[in-house]
Amino acid sequence: MAPKLQILVLISGSGTNLQALIDSVAGKSSPQIDAEIATVISSSPTAYGITRAKNADIPTIVHDLQHYYEDIPKDDKVRRREARKKFNVDLAEKVLNFDPDLIVCAGWMLILSPSFLHPISEKGIPIINLHPALPGQFDGINAIERAWQAGQRGEITKGGVMIHRVIKEVDRGEPLVVKELELKKEETIDEYEERVHTAEHIAIVEGTILALNEVKEKGVALPRVENLQLSDQ
Repeated sequence: MAPKLQILVLISGSGTNLQALIDSVAGKSSPQIDAEIATVISSSPTAYGITRAKNADIPTIVHDLQHYYEDIPKDDKVRRREARKKFNVDLAEKVLNFDPDLIVCAGWMLILSPSFLHPISEKGIPIINLHPALPGQFDGINAIERAWQAGQRGEITKGGVMIHRVIKEVDRGEPLVVKELELKKEETIDEYEERVHTAEHIAIVEGTILALNEVKEKGVALPRVENLQLSDQ
């Protein structure tokens, strides 16, 4: 039997989308992901996603940006820029130690710079990202709130989520999966956010399966990383 493809998941928070991936890999939900989660890397030492991974016997690594900023004043932009580059270089090294077939950003809240992306590109490892908005709408941070506010103002009638290929332009990569959601004026932002998260859990599994199928069929079908950049900060 051929070895299963290996997924590396990047997270920063509670890990509900990670849990959707874990459940799918374990066959607890459908459709099932025919792969293994090699490891989970968290940018926060307090992220509950770490606990979710440990409960599923998945190796975890904490890669905390604040550790790199220790003893560097906030107004020392040069040293902080150097520290951020070192953070990304070290992250790439940790990722490459696992040599995954696919990287899934499931709520990773930091931009990954070329110092991370280029060595990943050289190894031909594709990256996909989850973004809680429709293609071309509300790129970058606070997308859920911005979509809800636009709906309340009557500017748009639909929001949603997407799984997209990661390119240089923020959240402008070709979508793999898009889930549309009706925006309701009588709905609170908390109610809309709950529906967004439900859609995310479905989309991230579907997008991961599509990306893995491309890896199986074509080797590496996603764009090379010199044109790639994650969107959420």
